[in-house]
Amino acid sequence: MHHDPSRPGHWARAPLSRRRFVQGLALGGVALGAAGLRLPAFAAETDARSGPQVLRGSEFDLSIGASPVDFTGRTRPAVTVNGRLPAPILRWRQGDTVTLRVTNRLPDLPTSIHWHGILLPANMDGVPGLSFDGIRPGETFVYRFRVRQSGTYWYHSHSLFQEQAGLYGALIVDPIEPLPYAYDREHVVLLSDWTDLDPGRLFRRLKQYAEYDNVYKPTVGDFIRDVRQQGWAATVADRRAWGRMRMTPTDLSDVNAHTYTYLVNGTAPAGNWTGLFRAGEKVLLRFINGSAMTYFDVRIPGLKMTVVAADGQPIHPVTVDEFRIAVAETFDVIVEPSGQDAYTIFAQDMGRTGYARGTLAAQAGLEAPIPAVDPRPLLTLDDMGHGGHAGHGAHAGHGGAGMQAHPASESRNPLVDMQTMTPAPRLDDPGIGLRGNGRRVLTYADLRSVAGDEDGRDPGRALELHLTGHMEKFSWSFDGIPFSGAEPLRLDYGERMRIVLVNDTMMAHPIHLHGMWSDVEDADGAFMVRKHTIDMPPGTRRSYRVRADALGRWAYHCHLLYHMEAGMFREVRVEE
Repeated sequence: MHHDPSRPGHWARAPLSRRRFVQGLALGGVALGAAGLRLPAFAAETDARSGPQVLRGSEFDLSIGASPVDFTGRTRPAVTVNGRLPAPILRWRQGDTVTLRVTNRLPDLPTSIHWHGILLPANMDGVPGLSFDGIRPGETFVYRFRVRQSGTYWYHSHSLFQEQAGLYGALIVDPIEPLPYAYDREHVVLLSDWTDLDPGRLFRRLKQYAEYDNVYKPTVGDFIRDVRQQGWAATVADRRAWGRMRMTPTDLSDVNAHTYTYLVNGTAPAGNWTGLFRAGEKVLLRFINGSAMTYFDVRIPGLKMTVVAADGQPIHPVTVDEFRIAVAETFDVIVEPSGQDAYTIFAQDMGRTGYARGTLAAQAGLEAPIPAVDPRPLLTLDDMGHGGHAGHGAHAGHGGAGMQAHPASESRNPLVDMQTMTPAPRLDDPGIGLRGNGRRVLTYADLRSVAGDEDGRDPGRALELHLTGHMEKFSWSFDGIPFSGAEPLRLDYGERMRIVLVNDTMMAHPIHLHGMWSDVEDADGAFMVRKHTIDMPPGTRRSYRVRADALGRWAYHCHLLYHMEAGMFREVRVEE
C-alpha cells in the first residue's frame, strides 16, 4: 500500500461477482509470502480452533510490516503485526507492568499502535503528533506501563489509514479478582471490514463522490408507491425535505459491502471461522468491532446471548437475541449451546448490504444455516430529530420552545448541511433497522455497570459539542470546525465534568475519548454505565461524565476512520 496511489489502475476495483465479493474466499487471508517473515521467539501459542495467534506474558516483541493478503481472489498488500492479520491476540494480567517493543518494518511510512480503552500515561497512548512522534521506518519504540484494568479491549494503528489496511488486534486483560460471572470456555470474535482498494484512494473517492456505495436511492416507482400510501402532498413534502438536506433516506453508511468484505477473526464468510464448544458449557464470546467504518448487528440464531460486559467493564447481565455494536465497542456475551452441533454467528452490516459470519460448533467442519440479510431500513425525518418541524439545513434558526440551540460556528457554515431541531437521548431505542423485528435487541438503557459511579461527584461544569458534517463534501467536524481549525479542549486536572453530545448529522458516530473513562448518564443525569466509546445515532443528544485524572494531550474523535481523517477530531488537554 506504499506505492503512488495516484497511478492509474493501482489497487483497482476487482471485477468480481457480488456474491463472491461478499463471501470472500474460503482460504482467504495472509498469503504464503508472509511465511518468510521471522517471528520473534517469545512465548506464543496458536489455538487452531480459534485462529489468531495468542501472545501471553508481560514482555512482547511486535513487528509491523507489509504482507500480501488475498480475501477476494486478488492479492493485495496489507499492514500486519508479526505477519498476521488480524494482529496477534495480546493477553495481559491486571496489575502487571507490560513492555512492548514495537519495530517498524514498513519501508517508507511511520507507524504507531494505540491501546484502545487502556488507561495509561499520555506518552504511551500511541497517537502521533499528540503523545509521541510516531515510529519511523527501521526504529523500535518501547511502550511500558502498568495495567490498571481488566476486560476485553483492542489495539490498532493511529497512523494514516493503516488500521483499515490490517493493523488491528484483540487485547484481553485477565483480572486479579474473580469476575461476577463464570464461564467454561472463551473465544474472541473480532469483526472487521476489508477493502481491496488502497485506503487512501478510498478516502479520496469519498471526498470526490461520497455516495459511491449508496446504490439504493429512491426511484420513480418508490415515489408512486409513497403517493398511493401517503398522498401527493405528504410525499412531495418528504422529498423536498430530503432535497434540502442533500441526502437520501438510504444513506446509512458511507462504505458498505459494495466495497467491503466483512471478516470474523480475519476470515471471510466463505472461510467460516469456527469456535468449538462442548454441550453444556458456558461459552464467553468476546465481541470486538475492529472495523474502520462498519456498524454490525449481531445474533446467533437458536441461542440467547447474555451480555455481561461492555467496553471491558462488567455490567448487570442482560439476555438478548441481538445487539448492535458500534465501531470500536466491545461486548462480552455468554451463550450455552445445547441441542444442536452448530450455530451461526451472524453479523450483518447496519445498511443490510452484507455480513460477517462464523460458526460455533461441536467439531470442526460443521456449519449451520446462514440467515437472510434483513430488509434494508430507511431513515425517517424523525430519526434525525426533524419530525414535525420545518427547519432544515445549516441556515435554520436556533428554534423556538423546546428546540435545540446550536453554536454560532454552525451558522451559515458551508461545511454543515443540517442541524437537528428536537434531539433526544433515545437510550432505549434499538436503532434504525432493529425496531419491532420480533427479537429482543440490546439498547444502551440495558447497560448498567456493576461497579457503579466510582467518582461520585456531581459534574462541576458542562461542555456541549455538536457532531457536524456535510455529506456531499464528506467534511466532518465538531461544532462545524474541522480539526485543522479547532482549538484544544482544556480540562483541569482532577475535575469532574459533563460532556453533552448532539448529533446534527444523519449518520451514527462512535465517539472515543482517549485516556479517560466516559460515564454515560440516563436522561435524568444519573450514572448508567462506564464506557470508552459512545455511540451517537442520528438526532440524539446524550451526556456522560469524565474525570480528568490523566495529565497530558489526548485524542478525542469519531471512530469512523474516514470521518476522523476528514475532521471529526479534537485535542483534549488535561492541565494542572
